[in-house]
Amino acid sequence: MKPTIEQIGNLLALKRDERPEEGYWQDFLCEFHQAQREQAVKKSLVTNWFGRVSAWFSDVGPSKWAYGAGLAYASVAAALLLTPHTAKLENTPSSPVKYELVPAPTPPTVEQLNQLDLSPSTQGNVGEQVF
Repeated sequence: MKPTIEQIGNLLALKRDERPEEGYWQDFLCEFHQAQREQAVKKSLVTNWFGRVSAWFSDVGPSKWAYGAGLAYASVAAALLLTPHTAKLENTPSSPVKYELVPAPTPPTVEQLNQLDLSPSTQGNVGEQVF
């Protein structure tokens, strides 16, 4: 049902004479500010942090983005160059170690000296220097 113009006029005339009690607006403001403070405290730290980060990113100019990208590239390159690379080890079958000492065969030195040609005609021909 739609109110008539006469009903609206009567309602406005009735409300025009009503006044809130003394101190109503002061109490209203105190309650309003208290509710705002409680709401601000209820906000999580993560939400505040994301808000600050997004505000910072919106204030950053193009030159700072270029500096940031260059710094990020340099950090990744330094990390790749400075991290040690491990060599891939192959699993080779193990074999038992023998601890026996086998003496080395002694070469026949006398036979080697007999095979040398120490005649005076061959001296100095193979690059030796004569003093």
